[in-house]
Amino acid sequence: MTQVRELRADAPVADRARLAPGRARLVETALTARRSRVTWGRRSPLLIAAVFVAVTAVVITATLLAGGHRAGREGTPATAPGLDLKGMNARELLEFAARTVEKQPPLAEPRADQWIYTEETQEGAGADFELETWLRYDGAELASYSRPGADDPGELETTELNLEQLGDEYDDRSPREMYRFLATLPADGEGTLEALREENALVDDKSLTQQGNDYTEISVLLDAYVQPPKGLAGLYRALATMKGAELVDHLVEDEAGQYAVAVRFPEPGREGEKHADEWLLDPVTFEVVGERAIEDGEVVGGNAYVVKAVVNEAGRRP
Repeated sequence: MTQVRELRADAPVADRARLAPGRARLVETALTARRSRVTWGRRSPLLIAAVFVAVTAVVITATLLAGGHRAGREGTPATAPGLDLKGMNARELLEFAARTVEKQPPLAEPRADQWIYTEETQEGAGADFELETWLRYDGAELASYSRPGADDPGELETTELNLEQLGDEYDDRSPREMYRFLATLPADGEGTLEALREENALVDDKSLTQQGNDYTEISVLLDAYVQPPKGLAGLYRALATMKGAELVDHLVEDEAGQYAVAVRFPEPGREGEKHADEWLLDPVTFEVVGERAIEDGEVVGGNAYVVKAVVNEAGRRP
């Protein structure tokens, strides 16, 4: 999010034809340049499609349905059933969301050779884009079209990633690794915070408070492609302990034209500068469906997911 705000002032509007030739170079850069020592991190190789379309776009992912089914976001209601957002605070909303998601049946973990398909809309640098990607569950390969969103998207291109073999010097892990860690988290907030601090997956930033480092860890896990319900409930309850959270008192419309519940958190280290992350939750399932960057009360970037699913091969759509 910080990178979006730093770049947006002078970033040109992206042109697909102009930026597409840089795709291979960006893949290589993403795989070799980012070497912060963490156990997991935001997915630099998985930002490839967004980066070559618009360097200021924010790639945020949502929960996936196992078994190749579409995630039912089509026609989300304009009101949150059973909720009075004007009469709730962020803590109450997150507890409601936690209770909702933990009632869902456990997800069947995808096979290593299955692919995670995502179709999303992104906004940034004064232009909106639609993207779709396929990522193997074991992180071995990433597939996307060279000209996403164009009438002729070109050939489906596959890039070898081997995320599970990169080693700890890289900040990326496969969806499988992320899922399996999430599955170990308890459903309560304090227990989740304790587990995250014990794991110390991300090296603490000494310039941040404990809450700032906790929020960074949680936000990374909220980006996981496949999230077991109990683990997601624990993340929501851990978020509910964060100071400064604000619930938007009405549903917001995301870039995909769907309505979502919006919860804002101060950006760690910039709490007094009116910078915030806004997490978007489906008003029925309360799964994460997007994220936006807020600056002085205005949306300056973000994304929303239209479809997310597990499929059996790259190029296949649910």
